Amino acid sequence: MASLKDTEQFTQKLEETVERIRSELGNGNVDFGRLVSLADELSEQADGLAETFNDVNDTLMERLEQAKSGRSRSSARQGESKSESKTATRS
Repeated sequence: MASLKDTEQFTQKLEETVERIRSELGNGNVDFGRLVSLADELSEQADGLAETFNDVNDTLMERLEQAKSGRSRSSARQGESKSESKTATRS
């Protein structure tokens, strides 16, 4: 899985591709075939970035769920222990 540090590299590539598109548009001799190619490249890079963010989000959500369920199990065990000690004290 890619990390947030990797996304920095992805965004740098996106910026470079956008700059090439700007350059192509600004040079006065617009090559629409080249623009299509650059737009496709930009789209692929953006998809890669979105996939990375999605992976990071999924991992974080999974860990949050694990932490929550770990706490509820721990709380349930503590509740059981308190109930058992109260029962033992009453006997």
